[in-house]
Amino acid sequence: MFRALQLAAQGAGSVSPNPMVGAVIVHQGKIIGEGYHRQYGQAHAEVMAIRSVLDNYHNAAELLRNAVIYVTLEPCAHHGKTPPCADLIIKHQIPQVVIGSPDPFEQVNGKGIDKLRAAGIEVTENILRKQGDFLNRRFLTRIQKQRPYIILKWAETADGYFAPADGSQRWISSEASRVMAHKWRSEEDAILIGKGTALADNPKLDVRLWQGKNPIRIVIDKELSLPDTLHIFNQTADCIVFNSIKTDVEGRVKYIWLENFDSYLPQMIAFQLYLMDIQSVIIEGGAQILNIFIKAGMWDEARRIRSSESWHKGIPAPLIRGSVREDFISGTDRIEIIDNTRD
Repeated sequence: MFRALQLAAQGAGSVSPNPMVGAVIVHQGKIIGEGYHRQYGQAHAEVMAIRSVLDNYHNAAELLRNAVIYVTLEPCAHHGKTPPCADLIIKHQIPQVVIGSPDPFEQVNGKGIDKLRAAGIEVTENILRKQGDFLNRRFLTRIQKQRPYIILKWAETADGYFAPADGSQRWISSEASRVMAHKWRSEEDAILIGKGTALADNPKLDVRLWQGKNPIRIVIDKELSLPDTLHIFNQTADCIVFNSIKTDVEGRVKYIWLENFDSYLPQMIAFQLYLMDIQSVIIEGGAQILNIFIKAGMWDEARRIRSSESWHKGIPAPLIRGSVREDFISGTDRIEIIDNTRD
């Protein structure tokens, strides 16, 4: 199962809004096949693992009839973009299935396990479930809370400042941390900023320092006052603009009208993103937007980059309470990954 989890993680950034899933097939203590869900809409992990056995063994049918398949998530039992994986396992008469985590998606949610057991297959559940649930925390949040998994990210000085008080641009994080930030972007569905950050920094919000897909760009612009010459509107990536004026689509820019910007703004944004099947969003500022989400408790983890440099004045960095999951050095910076323990 540990190997299956390793495989599943390779689907990060490519399978949303599906979960990351890995599968390993074992015959008499030897791995004979493995696979993982590589791309949304394409073959699931179980299909890839069984296919690898069929492609590499002339007696594949016999091997599968005497094998165990380890799957990180309950096999699906419904027809979606691909046929049910539970049916495929039954078809190849694999007698034993070991499952990491149950799938809470309404069309699965125990139905895959029930179908396997009804076919006489031995099913073992909840193996390394804690690790599997953590791997798919984005998927589980979307299904269970009807909102995306929300990540806050910012850099601050050693003495706790977020940006210069005069609105000028000044780097805080090291080059190594900037590369890591682009890697993080590649792993999430979307990236969100406020109007102030868009104007002050004119960011591209892409992954030019890392190999991967660009996230959907999101900006909050209540009065639609941002100039269309900004990088975020350059049509090279999808862009969502939350505003109080209109709902419209112009090329790859989608304008979404929100009724009230003064109350429940984080909740309204999160629900709209959920409706668009956006499974995760990383919020990169500015300080006002970060603090709005923090005050509402609408965040799941925070990634705080602390520089070794002190400024002695500036805009104070956000303050949060949570549990530090990771703490490590990146270049000249210290990075903390903080989980929201409010729930």
